[in-house]
Formats: sequence, structure tokens, C-alpha cells
Amino acid sequence: MHRLVLIRHGQSDWNRRNLFTGWTDVPLTEAGLAESRSAAAALKAAGFDLDVAFTSVLTRAIVTLHTVLGELDRLWLPVHKHWRLNERHYGALQGLDKHRTAERHGDAMVALWRRSWDVPPPPIDPADPRSALDDRRYAGLAASQRPRGESLKDTMERVLPYWTESIVPALRLGARAIVAAHGNSLRGLVKHLDGVPDDVIPQVEIPTGRPLVYELDTGLAPLRRYFLHPGGAAEPAEWRRE
Repeated sequence: MHRLVLIRHGQSDWNRRNLFTGWTDVPLTEAGLAESRSAAAALKAAGFDLDVAFTSVLTRAIVTLHTVLGELDRLWLPVHKHWRLNERHYGALQGLDKHRTAERHGDAMVALWRRSWDVPPPPIDPADPRSALDDRRYAGLAASQRPRGESLKDTMERVLPYWTESIVPALRLGARAIVAAHGNSLRGLVKHLDGVPDDVIPQVEIPTGRPLVYELDTGLAPLRRYFLHPGGAAEPAEWRRE
């Protein structure tokens, strides 16, 4: 059996302020740091150990991961960072208040941008500072890899090559892996692992700072999946149509 831990970063400052964040690099709040410590406590209480870690290149995911590893006395583990694990790029919505955007464009339109499978947000000009693409961490990206706005489908399609090329080989070697990333990049992995239908996956909720554990067979098909609570108790994770 292979074991994989997925964790969405703790609450960020823009989560708290209800802003579209995407590739904008924002810090964790104190509540987000507390969530990260709570995630580590859950893993420790359940007797988990880890061998390798993967994360995005965004600070909120990196700090969440390092906080978890620090609490587990595993800061020495190898950590692999890659932009393919970044949050979905929200295009021209990045930095906007979600409530005010709904007032301007209508609840139905914003719901379509936020909670559909293959409808991207309005594209952003790459020269717009809100695009975040002028950051040096993306200097090596080809023009075709620089998003102007992504749907959930787009996000999954750029996450999966990293899953296949980097995470899967580690799991096949027997490594106990943790992936600290974002709501939509993790939704992409969940859809891939569980075959969640297109109309269901946008509604799948992965709480901030709550470890989602997969137990996988030798072919990396899920045998069991569950969320861990701070005391180490397991809560089955179910993805259903509402």
C-alpha cells in the first residue's frame, strides 16, 4: 500500500479578505499558521511519517508545508517546488473582491467562473502587474505556459504532468509523500485519482489546513481516502452530486 497526504494551505490574507488570489503571492494569516500546526498535530496523532514533500512556488503553500514539517521534526526532508502545483490562475479577477465582483457581473456569472469545470475567467493582459507573470520564479516559462486565466480543467491539465513525472515515481519507490498546494490544483489531483465527474468536481471542498489522506494500491488506485482531525481521527471523504 502507498500513502499520499494532500493538504491545502492554511488561511491566507486574501482568503480572509475574500479576494480572488490565484497566482498572487500572499502570506498566511495567524489563523492559517494555526491551521498548519493543527494539520501536523493530526498527522502526528495518527502516527504518520513522511519521506518526501512537494509544493507549489507560492508562499502560502510553502509556509504551510514547512510549518507541518517543522512540527513533525522533518524539516530535513527533500522538498520539491514547482509552478505546476500553483493555484488556478484567476485571470482578470485576481485581486478583486468576490462580493463586489458578483454585484457587478451577477451571481450567476461569477458562479460560472468560480464553480464550473471548463469556463475560464476573463483573461488578463500579461503585462498587468496583477497577472504575477513578471515574477522571476516564472522566468523560465514558455509563452504557452503563461496563463492569462484558467478553468479548473486547464488547472488539472497542467498539474497532471507533474503528478506523472515527479510524484508518481516517488510513490512507486515506496516514499510516503505529502503535497501542499491549493484548492484547485488539489481538486485536479482528486478528480484524477477518483475519476470524479466533471459536474461534481467543482463542488468538491477541500478545507484549508486539513490533511486529506489517500491509501493507494500497487497500481496507485485509491483504496481509501479520508480527512484527518487534530486528534488523529479519520473522517471518510465522499464526493457526491448535490
